[in-house]
Amino acid sequence: MKKTLSRRARVATGGAVLAAVAAGTFGTVAANASAPEAAQDSAVSAAPAAAGKRDTTTSTHLTIDAAIKAAQAALKAAEKEGQRVTVAVVDRNGNTILTLRGDGAGPQSYESAERKAYTAVSWNAPTSELEGRLENAPNLKDIPGTLFLGGGVPVTAGKAPIAGIGVAGAPSGTLDEKFAQAGAATLN
Repeated sequence: MKKTLSRRARVATGGAVLAAVAAGTFGTVAANASAPEAAQDSAVSAAPAAAGKRDTTTSTHLTIDAAIKAAQAALKAAEKEGQRVTVAVVDRNGNTILTLRGDGAGPQSYESAERKAYTAVSWNAPTSELEGRLENAPNLKDIPGTLFLGGGVPVTAGKAPIAGIGVAGAPSGTLDEKFAQAGAATLN
């Protein structure tokens, strides 16, 4: 069975290949530099630069254990109601931490859950609330990786979004979001 990569995965893979090719090219050029002054210059520029406190930021991230706990709670809540869903948890940057596909969940639910989680963390709002914004700004739905359907909730720390939980596969976004909320509730 051939697995098709999501658009985000294809872009990330392509970027990694380009970075590897660029690194190989740079390494070849650096290895061919033979002048003694070039060697001294590269030794000086190879020293690590220290960034000051004003040049850096610290962010809070959800641990893998917390992501697993939340995803399992969301899946369990859905199973209690006889729903077959997929649960995805993404980090603050929208990168997937994990995805749990429940027994019997539809094939479309995998990508939908990830996109709902991504949308929730991107806007720091439940996706059911974001659905209403499409009336005034219908082009929002064209933003890559987003899905403006109920079922995604943000996870916050100090009011700042640190993760998103998305659920897909139930017959309504209201149910999906109820299960995502159950997952998020385990983290408080």
